[in-house]
Amino acid sequence: MELLHRRCCGLDVHKATVVACLRLVADGKVATEVRTFQTTTADLLRLSEWLAANDCTHVAMEATGVYWKPVWHILDDGEFELVLANAAHVKNVPGRKTDVNDAMWLAELLAHGLIRASFVPDTQTQELRTRKQLVREQSSHMLRVQKTLEDANIKLDLVLSDLMGKSGRAMIEALIAGETNPAKLAGLADRRVKASPEELCEALRGRVTKHHRFLLRLHLNQIDALDAAMATLDAQVEVNLGPFRTAVEQMISIPGIKNLGAQVIVSEIGIDMSRFPSAAHLISWACMSPRNDESAGKRRSNRLRKGAAWLKTTLVQCAWAAVKKKDSYLQAQFYRIKARRGPKKAIMAVAASMLTAIYHMLKDGTMYQDLGRKHFDRRSTDQQKNSLVKRLADLGYAVEIKPLAA
Repeated sequence: MELLHRRCCGLDVHKATVVACLRLVADGKVATEVRTFQTTTADLLRLSEWLAANDCTHVAMEATGVYWKPVWHILDDGEFELVLANAAHVKNVPGRKTDVNDAMWLAELLAHGLIRASFVPDTQTQELRTRKQLVREQSSHMLRVQKTLEDANIKLDLVLSDLMGKSGRAMIEALIAGETNPAKLAGLADRRVKASPEELCEALRGRVTKHHRFLLRLHLNQIDALDAAMATLDAQVEVNLGPFRTAVEQMISIPGIKNLGAQVIVSEIGIDMSRFPSAAHLISWACMSPRNDESAGKRRSNRLRKGAAWLKTTLVQCAWAAVKKKDSYLQAQFYRIKARRGPKKAIMAVAASMLTAIYHMLKDGTMYQDLGRKHFDRRSTDQQKNSLVKRLADLGYAVEIKPLAA
């Protein structure tokens, strides 16, 4: 097997320790040295000095939870080429797993170039990745508000489209203040609420106890605190957005993508597309392409692989907004695939098309150009003719085609 790296190291990273196996090749002979370091900053610096003293060029480690990140930050000073391995891709032989063996196995795979490096964004890009957790935490508190109201038999979620909107918030605040009259509570609804006053009164007729009011106030305070935290975070992101502002403006030109969605996408893929050989590689990395699962000539599954949770969910949300734009390419693509494969596969195809466009826009420095809904009709006449004849035949009609008289 071809030897690619003569001086490399494999790291088996844990919470408290790092087992390092240094693999050196000289005069055709392989020498290995194994050492164990603590994960404190001082010990990790000693690890870096030890690798530098032995002229190590490449270092590989598994992506184990968040424990690899401090090790990566210490070693990521330009002196070593770091490789982050997916643990599922570098599994050792069952029954031979120890910390030392894992480190030696990583070093062996790295020396022969058998580890596919995972994409690790630069520090500036990683700093944009904190808002999503706050949004999910806030959503969980909103669900707890709904659960508390349900326990009190208050059915606001049946008559209001947005429980935490202006009308819903006003009614919940009144409930906390002790108001129990359904008519007075219904009077707080905005005039644009579709539910009738009678429906609102029935939904607001319940049994609210002191404990319910306590829980509602507790969750509303948490929601308000998270709102303030997100506002502070958005201001900080805006300050740090300098190197990415052009990329964000490019993405906003795509239907369905607004400022927040563009920031999330940039924080996941960065702005340097040279790390992906093609748009297909980027889509595969984002786990938005069908998996390869074939045996004995039979394709067993084409489900999407799990992964890229933040990027995939954001693109799908943007895709649902994009397909609402009339006479657009993305809307035409959605309805075209939906008729044959269903809405779920169609929306994933639209999301993949948006990511493809983003790849070329960032690579070429261009803005989005919508091809329009008639793009799929601009095929050859024969293709359109055969397609329409087949559709009519599927419906049970026999069609005879005659050209129009000149």
